[in-house]
Amino acid sequence: MSGWESYYKNEGDEEEEEQHEGPEAGGEYKYSGRDSLIFLVDASRAMFESQNEGDENELTPFEMSTECILSVYTNKIISSDRDLLAVVFYGTKKDKNSVNFKNIYVLQELDNPGAKRVLELDRFKGQLGKKHFQDLIGCGSDYSLSEALWVCANLFSDVQFKMSHKRIMLFTNEDDPHGNDSAKASRARTKAADLRDTGIFLDLMHLKKPGGFDISLFYRDIISIAEDEDIGVHFEESSKLEDLLRKVRAKESKKRALGRLKFKLSKDVALTVGIYNLVQKAFRPPPVRLYRETNEPVKTKTRTFNVNDGSLLLPSDTKRSQSYGSRQIVLEKEETVQLKRFDEPGLILVGFKPLIMLKKHHYLRPPLFVYPEESVVNGSTALFSALLTKCLEKEVMAVCRYTPRHNSPPYFVTLVPQEEELDDQKVQVTPPGFQLIFLPYADDKRKVPFTEKVLANPEQVDKMKAIVQKLRFSYRSDSFENPVLQQHFRNLEALALDLMEPEQAVDLTLPKVEAMDKRLGSLVDEFKELVYPPDYNPQGKTTKRKQDDEDSRNKRPKVEVSEEELKAHINKGTLEAGEDLYHQRERRASILWTRDSCAEKTERGL
Repeated sequence: MSGWESYYKNEGDEEEEEQHEGPEAGGEYKYSGRDSLIFLVDASRAMFESQNEGDENELTPFEMSTECILSVYTNKIISSDRDLLAVVFYGTKKDKNSVNFKNIYVLQELDNPGAKRVLELDRFKGQLGKKHFQDLIGCGSDYSLSEALWVCANLFSDVQFKMSHKRIMLFTNEDDPHGNDSAKASRARTKAADLRDTGIFLDLMHLKKPGGFDISLFYRDIISIAEDEDIGVHFEESSKLEDLLRKVRAKESKKRALGRLKFKLSKDVALTVGIYNLVQKAFRPPPVRLYRETNEPVKTKTRTFNVNDGSLLLPSDTKRSQSYGSRQIVLEKEETVQLKRFDEPGLILVGFKPLIMLKKHHYLRPPLFVYPEESVVNGSTALFSALLTKCLEKEVMAVCRYTPRHNSPPYFVTLVPQEEELDDQKVQVTPPGFQLIFLPYADDKRKVPFTEKVLANPEQVDKMKAIVQKLRFSYRSDSFENPVLQQHFRNLEALALDLMEPEQAVDLTLPKVEAMDKRLGSLVDEFKELVYPPDYNPQGKTTKRKQDDEDSRNKRPKVEVSEEELKAHINKGTLEAGEDLYHQRERRASILWTRDSCAEKTERGL
């Protein structure tokens, strides 16, 4: 029975699926479980006041916050619907929480995002939404931030699932909430430190206020700084919804490593790095099988049975085999595992090469990203930073041997140094680290057969250069969305939210013909005159076959030779005569068909 228990002990466990991170996962994992995020929103009167009173279209800070939360909800439904989200308002007139604190209203507890939750938040949009909020919750005049953080901590503790990331996003435009009460400010700082010690991160999403938002007055001691973030970098205050959305997306996105490996610089020097996947192809989510009586998800279980007596087989009862020549080689499960192992997982430095030696045609697959991990080996960040700085100064790349997992073959890779970049809002656009680029093996390269080509003369080449120069633009991969996927998710959103019709996705991959024609002007016609002959018509259409010809081909009779006649000719040795008979019948049928067809056309007056 011990064999059964060890093999099926995790079966039916809800957290089992969360331990599998996909085929690209590997190495040691620090995080496993669900991501949890609480939106803590300031609901005082200042959040409902617009910066420009004359502009009716300008969003108030509270409207920007709700729009941003709605965007995160819809994204989570698509990308990771198993994550947990919650919404808490503080500074409210009414209160609703488990601890009975005043001026704190828990709108939604930690749970999976869904259509009902999105619709509940959608009621707070616009002027009608503002009135709905005042009627349902209302704005208060007093609150304690430490009590609001206490309520958020209780929401985390009430969750029964295993959680990997625990974050609180604080939306406010008040830079000194307890300026006149030092006791409340001290309690808030203490509670924030307690949250930090228990692994709960507090992120500030501060909004624009008259006179500017001074983070040094209070929130510098409140917000949490993760291990992989620069303590000296603080966001600028947000005055637009787009800026706020960028900040929230940068914070709420998962930072899970594919693996944490040792990076060996020599026999005696090593550091620990994390391998991250920055680019992942988006797929349409697979359908979920539901039980037709209750609409509950159906779990699939696999069992192995003996074909002779139908008995259930233990894992130890099965073996694996491989045919080699005329022999069948039988292997134990442990032997097959050992066959797949080449080396211990890790990165081993081979040497350095100039960056100019890496060519575009060496591209094999999307690169990974390498970043130091201080939690495993102390001093990894300092050594990694020194290596990155020197590689940037000398413009060289590190050539390494990379083994991602025990069961994976080794790869030759290059570590290309990458410098950090920040935008005008102090949001990190490009992180500092190394791009891990896979190098091709000899059998990855193929020789493409080139056909004979007609060389263009210099005048044609110059004209095409002018056309290409006119059509150049700065390309960013994130500027083009997959129109099929976008429309698919819009259709699902319309069904879930009971919308009248789904929003039509804009196909950004289609060329802008009018803008291109305006840019090119007469260059296209000039190029055509240089390349194509005068009578060339690129839009010329091929002549279609007449309908009568298609009908006549379909009406043509089929001539068949019976099986008995064919066997008789084979037995007599007169197969050629049979073939002649077949052709004679075919010609006779063709003549009859031609005569009948002519007679039919004559009757119709053709």
